[in-house]
Amino acid sequence: MEKLLLFVLLFSLNVSAQSRETKRGSAFGIAIPSYKVHGIDISRYQEKIDWKSLSTLREGKDSIGISFAFVKATEGRTMRDKYFARNWTEARKHNIIRGAYHYYKPNVYSGDQAENFIRTVKLRKGDLPPVLDIEETGKYGAANMKKGVKNWLLKVEKHYGIRPVIYTNYHFYSQYLSGKEFKGYKFWIAHYTKHPEFDEWIFWQYSDKGVIKNISAKVAFSTLNGTLDDLKKLCKR
Repeated sequence: MEKLLLFVLLFSLNVSAQSRETKRGSAFGIAIPSYKVHGIDISRYQEKIDWKSLSTLREGKDSIGISFAFVKATEGRTMRDKYFARNWTEARKHNIIRGAYHYYKPNVYSGDQAENFIRTVKLRKGDLPPVLDIEETGKYGAANMKKGVKNWLLKVEKHYGIRPVIYTNYHFYSQYLSGKEFKGYKFWIAHYTKHPEFDEWIFWQYSDKGVIKNISAKVAFSTLNGTLDDLKKLCKR
């Protein structure tokens, strides 16, 4: 009986702890780390989004909302996200600071990929820097991947007049991108188990399991290493 009572007590404490954890992130379905500025990234997988509703979501005593959104624009040589135009317009319309990203395919010529992004994305004053999402080395190896990534970054920076940000996961960064080739670039790091432990990160994607009302698919959440003023200073002038 004593063992049963102890089990029930421990189970109740565990459920209580889980409830507190869920409550801390109740508006978004996840726990929110203690940073002031949070945002999401979205693509066609989230389908049609109610941006008005999204812009009014608030969480916790600090009234944390969605301050920024990175929208998938392109992938590879020709692919354009079918919801990009709508998401790009609606984010700005509802005062969410917007950014656009390209998913990089290392087996495809980087110049063509840069042109795909440039044709698709028209940056305006107040938009975040372009983002290159790189997560695979491809069949030609790491050296070729790095060369192509650098070419994409330079072409896009020359066109828009603003240095892009590199998105990747922590393992890929540590293995391929932490060297001198990308010194001076800021990184957006996906790491779901712990805080990034290096100085170059500007965005941290801390979960890909966010839940937002009226969005059927899970949503990835990120935070900024700074304040809302710092976020605005990153944007195109």
